[in-house]
Amino acid sequence: MNYKTQGVCSTEIHFDIVDGIVRNLQFVGGCPGNLKAVATLVEGMPVQSVINKLKGNVCRNGTSCADQLAKALEEAISG
Repeated sequence: MNYKTQGVCSTEIHFDIVDGIVRNLQFVGGCPGNLKAVATLVEGMPVQSVINKLKGNVCRNGTSCADQLAKALEEAISG
């Protein structure tokens, strides 16, 4: 899935969900070191676990790249 972010430095998030597991997560733009770390940490985790851990984590503008990932995952599993 490709998700266009809002209110953060990263402009897009790319990922796959395979059997309820987050795979191939990549952020476009943003803080490369931090976002590579986030991608590495959540790789292989169940989607709902990632949402539960990252939703509501704010940086500025009332959101963050992590929060945007949670929103992207919610959108992906809702249809």
